[in-house]
Amino acid sequence: MDIHKYEHLVPDVFLFVDRRSFADWEIISSTIDFHDLSFIVEGKADYFINGEKFTVEAGDMLYVPSGSVREAHTFAEAPMHSFAFNFFWTGADNHVHLPFETVTKNRMTKEILDDIREFSHNWMGGQPFYRMKARAIFQLIVYRLLNIAHHQETPLLDPRIHKVMAYIMDHYAEEVTITALAEWIGLNPVYLGKLFKQNTGSTCKEFLNRVRVNNAEMILSAGGFNVSEVAEHCGYHDVAYFSNVFKSMKGYPPSAALK
Repeated sequence: MDIHKYEHLVPDVFLFVDRRSFADWEIISSTIDFHDLSFIVEGKADYFINGEKFTVEAGDMLYVPSGSVREAHTFAEAPMHSFAFNFFWTGADNHVHLPFETVTKNRMTKEILDDIREFSHNWMGGQPFYRMKARAIFQLIVYRLLNIAHHQETPLLDPRIHKVMAYIMDHYAEEVTITALAEWIGLNPVYLGKLFKQNTGSTCKEFLNRVRVNNAEMILSAGGFNVSEVAEHCGYHDVAYFSNVFKSMKGYPPSAALK
């Protein structure tokens, strides 16, 4: 899963339903121009997504992306109760699909259920700025779901590499070398380099540059410093080298980030 493609997306919920279905509840077949993210609390229902049948029950998460043909019927003997979010991505990204199966089992964690309840109370209360708060809560729900999916695809991080990454983020403005890191963590430099690459997909130097450039971008966009000052603050003593690294990572020169 390419997690970076979701970083800039902002969801906007236009409809939230605490859906307590009657025995004859149904959704008539139609093509939706929004995303449907539903969490099943009780009962069962059959959904037909693009002609394929899916049976959902308590504990399941249903995701139907924009552009899908959706139809649904509940079970008369076990009417479905669900929390349904219908949302768009703000801007021009409504075509982007979340990396979820149509039905995901056992996705209702305590944290997500608590978030849904808070969202529901906020939505029903309709107090000033409730839509702003609703957007923030739903974005947290999506973050939790993406985080779960990412960690299921990625092996657990070696605790030694976690410590090295934290050290780099705390000391990125200083002189940081693989030799010094290896001595600090108690590993051979060559072995540390291989272990770091295996766990993160990046070399120590690539990770250090990413941390430095991301911090440089934040400082530049906040204003008050020129490119040379920001380069020095972020551990680069050669402004030309800093500019090249920044542009290769961000696609534009650091001067373009100046406020």
